[in-house]
Amino acid sequence: MPLIELPLPWVILLDAVAWGFFHLLISFCTVRIPIRWFIRHERLFRTFHFEQHGDLWQRLFRVKKWKQLIPDGTMFIRNGYNKKSLHGNDAASLDEFIVESRRAEWTHWISIVPAALFFLWNPIWASWLNVAYAILFNVPIIIAQRYNRPRLERLVTRKQNKPQAGSSIR
Repeated sequence: MPLIELPLPWVILLDAVAWGFFHLLISFCTVRIPIRWFIRHERLFRTFHFEQHGDLWQRLFRVKKWKQLIPDGTMFIRNGYNKKSLHGNDAASLDEFIVESRRAEWTHWISIVPAALFFLWNPIWASWLNVAYAILFNVPIIIAQRYNRPRLERLVTRKQNKPQAGSSIR
């Protein structure tokens, strides 16, 4: 039983407004987290062995087929980092993309949390629908980040290990 009882049309309106508010607030806040936080806490975003460098996500969910359909958050948060395409293929650009993919993953993990608040004013069935919405909206984006990042990290490692043009190997 909800803490606050409202007629169903009001519940639906409140849910829509609340999700809009939470999505924008969380995005607004996470875009302001300094890049150094995501560098310092890279362990939170490490690829686990079972993920097989991101290949698990491709095998289970065919990420390559749908990841380009994900809208980029810069549509709403103008000072965000657009991850629709690489900004360059040099190591610095790839490193920046990797760090921003950590920010995107963090944003979407955190965006699931407010679903618990919907139990305050929704009937139980609607509360669980909101939990499902939070998961279905955010998990595909998390999966896309967890698929892309290990591939980019391997590319950066290859670039760093590759001899530079004009340098001599002795």
